[in-house]
Amino acid sequence: MATIRPMEPTDLLRISATNLDHLTETYNIGFYLEYLTKWPELCQVIEGIDGEIQGYILGKLESSPYAPPITPYSPSTTGVQYPNYLPWHGHITALTVAPSARRLGHASALSSALERSSEAAEAWFVDLFVRASNEIAKELYRKMGYSVFRTVRDYYNDGEDALDMRKALGRDVRGETVREGGERWVVGAEEVW
Repeated sequence: MATIRPMEPTDLLRISATNLDHLTETYNIGFYLEYLTKWPELCQVIEGIDGEIQGYILGKLESSPYAPPITPYSPSTTGVQYPNYLPWHGHITALTVAPSARRLGHASALSSALERSSEAAEAWFVDLFVRASNEIAKELYRKMGYSVFRTVRDYYNDGEDALDMRKALGRDVRGETVREGGERWVVGAEEVW
């Protein structure tokens, strides 16, 4: 039986096995520590019965770095006039599970924990970026209720595109922060912060 618990700084010395996948983005230790300092409730690990870390999630709560261009914010009006404005939302920065612990529901459990925290903080949605070529991850996120909001050209350092995937939360009663056919909405990496 695995257990989800808050990530601790010492866990950073124990997550190497989870980062072995070529599709997992690995960051420097300062990056992880910044997340642990700013959003500790959104950084969690899943630990096996043997004490080994089998996966982790890094998340944050954020909005665009400027005030809403239309107050009060409404997805149906603000999003049309200002398509790159991001309201208060949760963001999955990293979600990874060790190859030996896959297909056990760990990714879903970690995502659900972050979604609950985002819901409690009155976020509009949770989003994440995934490599356009990562079919397994895209299918996993779709099963968890995420849909493609837009395609971001040249998002990754190697020039690969990303899909910006979102899942509306309870605050978005009418589901206006998500869209059908989001793959057709293409933006450049410079339009995403």
